[in-house]
Amino acid sequence: MTTHATSPTPADIKRWRRYLADERAEAAVYRDLAGRREGEEREILLELAEAERRHEQHWLELLGDDVGRPLRGDLRTRLLGWLARRFGSVFVLALAQRAEARSPYAGDADATPRMAADEQVHEEVVRALAARGRQRLSGTFRAAVFGANDGLVSNLALVLGVSASGVPTHVVLLTGISGLLAGALSMGAGEYVSVRSQRELLEASSPNPATNSALPDLDVDANELTLVYRARGMAPEEAADHAREVLSSLEAYTSDFPAVRPAPDGEDEHEAIGNGWSAAVSSFCFFASGALIPILPFLFGLTGTAAVVVSALLVGIVLLGTGAVVGLLSGASPLKRAVRQLLIGYGAAAATYLLGLLFGATVG
Repeated sequence: MTTHATSPTPADIKRWRRYLADERAEAAVYRDLAGRREGEEREILLELAEAERRHEQHWLELLGDDVGRPLRGDLRTRLLGWLARRFGSVFVLALAQRAEARSPYAGDADATPRMAADEQVHEEVVRALAARGRQRLSGTFRAAVFGANDGLVSNLALVLGVSASGVPTHVVLLTGISGLLAGALSMGAGEYVSVRSQRELLEASSPNPATNSALPDLDVDANELTLVYRARGMAPEEAADHAREVLSSLEAYTSDFPAVRPAPDGEDEHEAIGNGWSAAVSSFCFFASGALIPILPFLFGLTGTAAVVVSALLVGIVLLGTGAVVGLLSGASPLKRAVRQLLIGYGAAAATYLLGLLFGATVG
């Protein structure tokens, strides 16, 4: 049984009881997450829960008869548990990663070095699990965040700049709607061209399946197939050995020449980059959803300074939200990322507002 060198003080007992509650809550989070997963990820999460149970036992032994009534985990851990039970998503894993990184055990003499080391390793385990989810949604998430953010910032800057020049409200509204449509169409068209160009480049680089039919007629001594493998990056000797192997057992290698290495998720490279039209529509919608926010006050009849202030406030709230989400998914501080997003957006809008004031004063 674990013992304490001296009689524990009331502060010690209070701290240990808090650690005990947190360990129990964290174990429950991992069990809840495991309940929404299968296979290897489920096993890993259950192992993490078991490790937290071992840590729980350490504090139980130290507390002895002073364990008292069970406490609730801290607010962050309880929030994690609520999210895990309802969503079980990469966002929860990203939050769990940050929670593991905040472990106080390294600086607490009552926690064993093994426990402190466990918590450090747990952070890396959760980081790896979260990375799987980040990889799965990275493309869609990038398009959503950057498309919406472009719409927010560009249209807020446009609306504020035009409004500052002193033009009537209906002109500001018309400008905002034009900016929404122009920007969304430009984003959609650009995404379509980008995806189509990438697919065409891949198609041009993919081996031609018809070349298979030429294999039986190749000159074994000259062995042109060696050049193919060298062009693919093999060393000369390795390429020659592989070519001889292919030619000596053609039936077993009928698909060797045109084979395209599949993507990690089982799709080929063409499927992994998506469809041009779906990418275009998604980009259009993401940009438009962001660009709509700055013109909402004008659509609902607000005018002048009131419309500008409300527009800026609405955009600020959304920028804080998108920045916080980016922070969560990247394992960084949601607050810092939210403030950074806000400052960048407001900085661009302020610059165009000042230019609008200057332009209005000059024309006036």
